[in-house]
Formats: sequence, structure tokens, C-alpha cells
Amino acid sequence: MLDLNDLYYFHAVAAHGGFTAASRVTGTPKATLSKRVAQLEAQLGVRLLERTTRHLRLTEVGRAVFDQAETMLEGAEGAQAVAAQAQTEPNGIVRLSCPQGLLDELINDLLPGFLTRYPRVRVQVKIIDRTADLVEDGVDVALRARSSLDADPNLIVRRLGQVRGILVASPSFLEAVRHPITIDTLPQMPMLSGMHIHEEVNWDLTGPDGEIRKIRNRPRLICSSFVVLRTSAIAGLGVTVLPEYAAAPAFARGELVHLLPGWYTPHGIIHAVFSSRKGLVPAVRVLLDYLAGAVPDRLATCGQLANEANAPA
Repeated sequence: MLDLNDLYYFHAVAAHGGFTAASRVTGTPKATLSKRVAQLEAQLGVRLLERTTRHLRLTEVGRAVFDQAETMLEGAEGAQAVAAQAQTEPNGIVRLSCPQGLLDELINDLLPGFLTRYPRVRVQVKIIDRTADLVEDGVDVALRARSSLDADPNLIVRRLGQVRGILVASPSFLEAVRHPITIDTLPQMPMLSGMHIHEEVNWDLTGPDGEIRKIRNRPRLICSSFVVLRTSAIAGLGVTVLPEYAAAPAFARGELVHLLPGWYTPHGIIHAVFSSRKGLVPAVRVLLDYLAGAVPDRLATCGQLANEANAPA
């Protein structure tokens, strides 16, 4: 096998137009360069350089070998750059947009772990409840939760997890009702709901066998904040729908129970959008990687808590 160092020395001599110039640039003695090039020619069985007292030029074969050597050196430099980048600790600021409802009880629980792992990275969180525009809003990554993945051809999408809404109520509320709540009696219950255009709201629920029910009601409380809905449900004011991750803390404390397990609102897909995979700075890349691992783990834990908090039938 060829000694790749010989190719390096040959490339240096040819690129700099002679042994003297190559010696000056590389710091390798001229005699060593001459010996290594001669050794390479002997191994290949061809002459690579035509030498005169004043000039040095590549032979036809020498030109082809030179081109291959240049490709080899470029690849080596690229490998070195990749390794250097991997060793560089991510730093700088990442600008992240997130809806309030997704931030509460999910992303805010995960950010401390990320910042602890990457102490040189700073995160600026912008709470944006509409569809964030990466350019106009000045963000690197936008988090979204929708029924389908973002289809904008100018954006790259990374799926983070799937979430569903569940029915919850407090133990004190269920005790006051004094009879089991079923999917048929649910519309008669006092409700707490997210924001809607009209005073009457519709909850689309899918059952264990794929049955779909539209629950119509005039809620006692209408609010876009999961925190407010959860607090009101804990106070025994009625039934509400929360994402599993928003209900999990109250499940763990016994403040809420999972009502009508098996009935859920349509799934939402939590995903991150950003402008391009190519050229992502390390700080943005590690945040995306971190969320891709942490969000599914958190959702799985919340789902388990929901299963353990089922209300008695």
C-alpha cells in the first residue's frame, strides 16, 4: 500500500513549484522531499515529475496523481474539521418560539436540564400563540402542536412527539355529582373550556372503539390557559379537557382524576420547525437533539400518570 505521506510530499512539491519552495512552506528538508517523491515514483512505476536545472513540471500521469492527492488532502482536512467541530462546546444564543399552552408544564420542565447540560448556551423563549414566522419574529426554532405536521416547503420539520387531550375533574367534584359520569351524561356537566369564538363549545371526542361524539356545552369558564383551567378544575368547578402533560402534576398530587379513560380529543403532533439542516450552528442542533429525546420521555411519563389516575367507573 502507498505511504500517504509520500502523496502529501509529492503534492507539496508540485503545488509550490519545486523542492526548495515546498521545503520552505512545509518545514521538511529538501533532501527528504526528494527522497520521498522518488520513493513514490518507484512504488508507482512511473515518472511523476520532469526535472531540469531550472524548472520542474508534472508529467501527464503526474497531473492525474496530483489531482487524486489533492482530493485525498481535502478529505483529510474535512475529517479534521468535523472532529474539531464535535469537540467544540456549543455556545451562543438560541431563539425559540413556543405557544403558551405548550410551554406550561412541558417545555418549561425540560429547559433547566438542557441549560445544565450546555452551560455556554443561552436560550431566549418567545411566547407566540399564533403561527410564528421565523424571519419576522427573529427565531431559530419554532415549536408547534397541530393535528398535522407543518407542510411549508421552505421549512424543515422535526417531529418531537404526540399528545392528546383527556377529560379531568377533581375528586371533590365527582363526589358532589354523586353518580358515575358517562359519555351520555357528560353534556349535562358544568364545563371549563379553552377559547372559542362562540359561547357554546364543541368537544370532539373519540372513544375506545373509534366512536366519535361531539359534546356541546356552554362552559362556566372559557380560557386559553391550561394553568387556569387546571386550577379551576382542582377547585371543583367542573370538567375540563387538558393535555396529559398539563394534567400530570395534578394527577401526581391526587388533585385531579382521569375521567372517562378511553375517550380523547384528536391527537396533536408536537414538532419543531427551522429553516435548514445545512449550516445549523451547534447550539441550535443540540437543542433540537435534546428536545427530540426529552419530549417523548416526558409525554410517556405523563401518559402513565393518566392511566394510574383513572376515576372509578
